[in-house]
Amino acid sequence: MYVAGFSSEIQHSQNVIICERKEKEMERSIIREQAFKLIYSIEIQKTEELKEAIDLFIEANNITSPKAINYIEDAVLGIDKNIKEIDQKIEQNLKQEWKIERISKIDLTILRLAIYEIIYKEVPFKVAINEAVELAKKYGEDASKKFVNGILASVVKENNIDKEEN
Repeated sequence: MYVAGFSSEIQHSQNVIICERKEKEMERSIIREQAFKLIYSIEIQKTEELKEAIDLFIEANNITSPKAINYIEDAVLGIDKNIKEIDQKIEQNLKQEWKIERISKIDLTILRLAIYEIIYKEVPFKVAINEAVELAKKYGEDASKKFVNGILASVVKENNIDKEEN
């Protein structure tokens, strides 16, 4: 009887840990989605005052979590700082007849965010690709998830990131 009670306590502890991990992952997904929305709106509006756009977005969306604010600021400013290298990685992995201008703004934003996370923030590539595909399913066209997955898989392979994480 004592062993069974002990076993159920362990099971309960494991369930709590799993729930906490899922909660953190969900929180990161929500924060990432907010960053995606801001980066997309900056791309569409051709905003040059990034800090002001970030502040307005955070205020308008009532974002108060320091973790969320830091992530959003870092993603927007980091992508802006590294945009040439990020876009070059995208272009290198397009089919020959494709140009970056042909990619929808939604797919381009998703790719930029994921590549920034993988290359510059060292987010595990599987996490970044999965999150990017989820954003593509939600906001992109029917072919977006396959397109985004393919480009990101090529970027990971080209940069030998898949070998680093295994």
